[in-house]
Amino acid sequence: MLATLRRIVQDVSTAPDLPSALAITVNRIRDTMSVAACTIYLADEDNREYVLTATAGLNPQAIGRIRLSHEQGLVGLVAERQEPLNLEDAHRHPRFYAVPEVGEENYHAFLGVPLIQYRRVLGMLTVQHTAIRLFHLDEVDFLVTIAAQLASILNHAILSGATQELLNPSSTGTRALQGVAGAPGIAIGTITIPYLLADLDDVPDRPALDPVAEKAAFQAAITAVEQELHEAADRLAPLLPPTELALFTVYRMMLSSDSLLNDTLDRIQTGSWAPAAWRDAISSRVRLLGQAEDPYLSTRAEDIRDLGRRVLNHLRAEPTQSLEPAGTHCILVAEEMSVAHLAAVPLDRLAGIVCLRGSALSHVALLARAMGIPAVLGLGDRPLGRFEGNTIIIDGYQGRVYLNPDAAVREEYQQLIVAEAELTAELRGLREQPAMTRDGYRIPLYAKAGLLTDIAAVSNSGADGVGLYRTEFSFMVRESFPSEDEQYQIYQQMLTAFAPRPVVMRTLDIGGDKTLPYFRIEENNPFLGWRGMRFTLDHPDIFLTQLRAMLRANAGLDNLRILFPMITTVEEVDEALRLLERAHQELCEDNWPAARPEIGVMIEIPSAAWQAGQLAQRADFLAVGTNDLTQYLLAVDRDNARVAGLYDNLHPSMLKAIAHIIAEGHKAGRPVNLCGEMAGDPGAAVLLLGMGVDSLSAGPVSVPKVKWAIRSFTLTEARNLAQQAAALETVSEVRQLLSDALRQAGLGEIVRKSV
Repeated sequence: MLATLRRIVQDVSTAPDLPSALAITVNRIRDTMSVAACTIYLADEDNREYVLTATAGLNPQAIGRIRLSHEQGLVGLVAERQEPLNLEDAHRHPRFYAVPEVGEENYHAFLGVPLIQYRRVLGMLTVQHTAIRLFHLDEVDFLVTIAAQLASILNHAILSGATQELLNPSSTGTRALQGVAGAPGIAIGTITIPYLLADLDDVPDRPALDPVAEKAAFQAAITAVEQELHEAADRLAPLLPPTELALFTVYRMMLSSDSLLNDTLDRIQTGSWAPAAWRDAISSRVRLLGQAEDPYLSTRAEDIRDLGRRVLNHLRAEPTQSLEPAGTHCILVAEEMSVAHLAAVPLDRLAGIVCLRGSALSHVALLARAMGIPAVLGLGDRPLGRFEGNTIIIDGYQGRVYLNPDAAVREEYQQLIVAEAELTAELRGLREQPAMTRDGYRIPLYAKAGLLTDIAAVSNSGADGVGLYRTEFSFMVRESFPSEDEQYQIYQQMLTAFAPRPVVMRTLDIGGDKTLPYFRIEENNPFLGWRGMRFTLDHPDIFLTQLRAMLRANAGLDNLRILFPMITTVEEVDEALRLLERAHQELCEDNWPAARPEIGVMIEIPSAAWQAGQLAQRADFLAVGTNDLTQYLLAVDRDNARVAGLYDNLHPSMLKAIAHIIAEGHKAGRPVNLCGEMAGDPGAAVLLLGMGVDSLSAGPVSVPKVKWAIRSFTLTEARNLAQQAAALETVSEVRQLLSDALRQAGLGEIVRKSV
């Protein structure tokens, strides 16, 4: 059975289209199980029907014509129960529904299994036979296994729009491809496929007729790629977070590796032409890294392969030219997106991103949000490459994509773009206004930053200061740990730019998804491993250097606040405070001016949340990091598409945890700040205001919308909203409550434009 299953799956996967795939499935199953008929019904959710879409054994003329309601017949029963239904004589079952057109009068034995993907019933797979008998357990298992494979294929077909044409062939108009909302915004532009680099595997073996010339060509190619990387990094620096810019540093380090370069030159010297020598040098390293179980090393293998293709482009007789986008508004489309892909399009022409893979919280989604570019992800395996140069509309709010939209759809989205521009202009007028409720309660609204280049964005947002400065970013863009003086210069510029407004600087927070190119941490579970304070306390030399730099930068300004990340125990705070005092004493002994700032503890994991009271007694303030706290509290990997839908910071358990932290902080007389994606959600911000949070830290792009929402409510209304939310049991109920409240407050545009 296993061998048969593999053959069926392989044949179905290589079918030219969905109807062919379904036809192959039913015919192979009928032959394998020796039954009289095998049939597939697909769910038409728009009409709440199940449509007969493929059969082997029933009347083929009924395909596409037989449509059963959700409550009709045994097919509807299988969908309701969402489990296999095995009947020895279907005619005797009270839910049996005879459909004259299909010709199943002489069939008795019935086995139906649902096609389910991510809790969604996509259709039904049934087999029937003339005998009166129950199907054996191994037959049931076989059909269930086939159904699981078929459901996965159907899910991709649904995302690509293929099932819509099959279910409703007579429908007209532009169809939307449904994906995942990655980054908010709407864009109309031209599909642009990132550079199609040369394939290393296609390089033929040839002798080096002139080794000296081959070496010269190779060195020239290396120099050209180095220049490309420098130029791309310079172009993207103002918009990209440093975690992404660090990739260019990694590439340059790889490119300058003596081992890699010498290996290639040696192969040329022994008689191979440069492209093949480079191919073999790259391939040997890719194989080694690809065999490693460590995800970090696997990622580096793909980086090396990408780098190899770049160099090969310059080694070819007719190298691929740099991408020249066809339109002024380019929508970049790729199976997977990277910083290197973004470098293919001038930033002033990049209007949006479409990625066939990924979730709303994946790497590319966060990247798009940071750049303020609309993005839609998770469209599935649709071959969009053949649509290069065609018009496309992406709706980053709803997660929809329209290929070659008709005039009506285009006009509708043009109007939405105009409305969005008007909203942005209106929000710009709030820049100098405080985040104050209608009844006069003011809450500090801060912005987040990571590099000195963020100063302008934070200042233009109208924020009250910097609520979270991620110091690790300045570590990530370097090739070694920065010295005390280098850190001092960076911190002083940031503090000076916002003085006397506060700047909360988080101490070095690496580990998890944040790695240093020069200090690799290899772990099976990096999010549960050596990160945050766990790392810095184990390296007091690195920690003390950073603390001294911060204290020196604060001298004469006194607007610094220090935040300790990833706290697990009270002992960690005690040790961190001891080292802080030691750094202060060392500076005093060396006659350096140093001012001791307020100290905060970041609550990001459940153990810290439940000890918030004890932690508050040791600190001057608490800061709730909702991104990690949500991940740890709900046990959800944000980058795993299978479970990312469970990740939601408005989960009732999260609200209870936040309420507990606020209460414990206030009991100790300490303010509680909240940062993370949650603080940038206008509805959630109003809810948090009502829960008693003392300040919010959002991304610069989100600050104006959050400010608008806060200024549209009274404190009493926000508190009533928090009381209502505390009584709810599901995320959907909480989100509906907040959406209704925003609409009633006249903020319908924010509801429409929320991810």
